[in-house]
Amino acid sequence: MKFSKTHEWVKVDGNIATIGLTDYAQDQLGEIVYAEAEPEGTVVELEGIIGTVESVKAASDLYAPVSGEIVEANEEIEDAPEMINEAPWDTWFVKIDMADSAELDALLDEDAYKAFCEEE
Repeated sequence: MKFSKTHEWVKVDGNIATIGLTDYAQDQLGEIVYAEAEPEGTVVELEGIIGTVESVKAASDLYAPVSGEIVEANEEIEDAPEMINEAPWDTWFVKIDMADSAELDALLDEDAYKAFCEEE
């Protein structure tokens, strides 16, 4: 698993990157009351918007840690945004067919991400 500095997690299977919101981010946001993923077929650039979450505290966008085409969007989060709070490591927003897997090299591993969160 890799992590972005904007608090998205990435799991890679072949050329498909599954992306969700980290536990740290959902904890900082508090109770999530709304979530939406960009639709399937959307082509996203690196750091382009792939989804939105709103909590009782704030609204926040999710950014693409890799570029490519969204091949699957998790529509369940729209009806049950609380899934993100309950199981952030299992609740994904989108799956992206990566345009350039070398972009993964710029992401943080688990230890570097924990250190980054401690600094915030």
